Amino acid sequence: MLVDRIDVSVKLASIVQIQGTNGSGKTTLLRALIGLAEFDEGDIFWRGEPVGGVRDAMHAQLIYLGHKSGVTGGLTPLENLMALCPELNADTPGVAEHVEAILAELGLADRIALPSAALSAGQQRRVALARLRLQRAALWVLDEPLTSLDTQGQDWLRAEIQRHVGSGGAVIFTTHQPLSFDSLPVQTVVLAG
Repeated sequence: MLVDRIDVSVKLASIVQIQGTNGSGKTTLLRALIGLAEFDEGDIFWRGEPVGGVRDAMHAQLIYLGHKSGVTGGLTPLENLMALCPELNADTPGVAEHVEAILAELGLADRIALPSAALSAGQQRRVALARLRLQRAALWVLDEPLTSLDTQGQDWLRAEIQRHVGSGGAVIFTTHQPLSFDSLPVQTVVLAG
């Protein structure tokens, strides 16, 4: 058993940080919370309903970004985002330009046409994080989102989380790096190693 006796509630317009040493079960907990990992006992609810019965509805309302960026090396950043965000229709006028504008905001304007394998780990992480602007979701579940990010990338993510929570969204994340938010309280759950 990696995680034992956890009671956490993620409300709208809130931030929950899961802390713990390597191997303490942070990723396992996140994956269990969203129905991607099995758990031996206990209950997980989505909007008052057991997750087992509403998994599809829950997944339609969340973005999960794991340890790895999920970016395919043979695709360009634009192609990756079109594949990762199925609600985007490449044939809709202005969609590609919108995605490119977000990539440019993330410092990738001169990398848009390159295969993602040619990008640094931090640039690949930025491609993955662009989903936060492209997809609508009530809940963001972010596993070590600061991995490989420089200061500007961390600042962008912090601002996006503040914007999301300010508009009523919720965020649950893990990180080993300090991440503070202007005037937003953070509920912290500490897992003992």
